[in-house]
Amino acid sequence: MTVYIDPPTWPGHGRLWSHLISDLSYDELHAFAERLGVPRRAFERDHYDLPSHRHADAVAAGAVEVSSREVVRLLHASGLRRPKGRVQPRNA
Repeated sequence: MTVYIDPPTWPGHGRLWSHLISDLSYDELHAFAERLGVPRRAFERDHYDLPSHRHADAVAAGAVEVSSREVVRLLHASGLRRPKGRVQPRNA
């Protein structure tokens, strides 16, 4: 069971953001995010958006730091990548 996080380099809403992903399942990702207290509304297609001030919390909880390029590679390799425009199942 591994959850990954990239550096908080993605700008939005006046903040920098990281992407939190799993290479195993969405269930694993949702469970990890819930333990961190991250609201489900932060889930977007195949990842959670995490503000920079929560990055260290995720790492302390066991998320593995990887590059943003590696996040994309891991999502593709696991079959969990959901590009924009693709319909998301109700139970995701």
